[in-house]
Amino acid sequence: MAIVGAGLSGLAAAIKLREAGIEDFALLERYGDVGGCWRDNTYPGICVDVPTFSYSFSFAQNPEWTRSFARGRELKAYADTLAEKHDLRPRIRFHSEVRSARFDGEDDVWEIELGDGSSLTARFLIVGTGILSDPRPPDIDGVESFAGKTMHTARWDHGHSLDGERVAIIGTGASAIQVIPRIAPRVGQLYVFQRTPIWVLPKLDFPIPGAVRKLFRTLPFTQSAVRAAFDGGLEVLSTGFRRYKQFPFLLERAQNQARRHLYHHIKDPELRRKLEPDYTFFCKRPGFANDYFQTFNRDNVELVTDRIERITPQGVVTVDGREREIDTLILATGFNLFEHGNMPGFQAIGEDGTDLSQFWQERRFQAYEGVSVPGFPNLFLLCGPHSVPSPSFLVTSEANANHAIRVIREAHRRGATAAGIRREPHERYFNEALRKLQDNVLYGGGCATANSYYYDQRGDTPLNRPSSGFGMAWRARRFDLDDYEYRLAPAPARAASAA
Repeated sequence: MAIVGAGLSGLAAAIKLREAGIEDFALLERYGDVGGCWRDNTYPGICVDVPTFSYSFSFAQNPEWTRSFARGRELKAYADTLAEKHDLRPRIRFHSEVRSARFDGEDDVWEIELGDGSSLTARFLIVGTGILSDPRPPDIDGVESFAGKTMHTARWDHGHSLDGERVAIIGTGASAIQVIPRIAPRVGQLYVFQRTPIWVLPKLDFPIPGAVRKLFRTLPFTQSAVRAAFDGGLEVLSTGFRRYKQFPFLLERAQNQARRHLYHHIKDPELRRKLEPDYTFFCKRPGFANDYFQTFNRDNVELVTDRIERITPQGVVTVDGREREIDTLILATGFNLFEHGNMPGFQAIGEDGTDLSQFWQERRFQAYEGVSVPGFPNLFLLCGPHSVPSPSFLVTSEANANHAIRVIREAHRRGATAAGIRREPHERYFNEALRKLQDNVLYGGGCATANSYYYDQRGDTPLNRPSSGFGMAWRARRFDLDDYEYRLAPAPARAASAA
């Protein structure tokens, strides 16, 4: 058994495998530590953008959170705790980047090639590489010609001081709204280049007193009750997104609250106009912040909404011909998502020689319950197409890990060497998902100007699952195991190096 990725998703899969009594597995991690995005993203102000109580696994709640929206270092510590508590580090092969995996239909194993030229085989392959792991550079002429310091928010250089500098930041998404308020007081001048404004709600961010943390440690059910309350709130917001055609008022209320938040802090009508989105709330992922808008009232901060024409060695030129000279260029431009080869992040060749990324490019992104693809036996995705029902990605990871392990255990019970999703149930799930997705805001709202990463090149919305988080968790434990086809290898299987 091999798990690709030692972020929170991969760690969850490993923990669930051990709970199921499956000990013969290895985690393959391309870097030198656990934590995934919480290891890589260390920019100033980083914190989780959903309530911390919901951004943890139901089987591994953390009583030590110090705030309702934990800072990045606490999420990294959470990953470290999971690895240590469940003795996972001896199972992790660090600096082992997976370059390719090919299914051998004779022995029913995945042949895995690593970046250093070595290889291994595994009966089952669980992919926990995540979808927000590889930074996306902006498609702007001359970006590589800039002579000053350039850094992406996901690869922050803490050795470089911004004090007194002229700084440009491109992007006003989830990362930017956290970075901008933190660096603005330090820099000499900050230019914020905005393509699309973001809806921002006030953040219910508060410290969790030591007495409450002690209560959570002593009586874990109290934390479960708090989690349930926050989960319920997120489900209400998700229902507005998922069932927009039936309940448009849910997002209308959120949008009105976000508008009041903006108007409270920004009095200048022209600046307010630039910062107010003209698309429906949740057409792109909204933000939560209490200090973002105030930053634009500072004398050393300029919001630039003119389109960038090019980057020069000295600065940024907009379409009006003006060049703003800078010392540092910060790219808050997000991550590769639906680009060819990014999901799952390495070449995966199925039993008929089909490349998984090519399969999706030609036939649309699809996977049964967001986990399995026909023609790719023994391969399980922890964040596959149409598998995200909640603002918390951990809901997806946990449910999909449970799904994968149910199938693996069933294969073991039947003495099978391969388990592959049958085409008929896969098509049934995919068609049902496409039908139900028509109810959500991305199809029924006014999203034309949102520039949302929810859409792929076809105009599909492959991330979204048309169910609640509770519904997804229920399905993961109750889907029909006979939706999979189980078989025994036609030839005696050679011993796998990670069975």
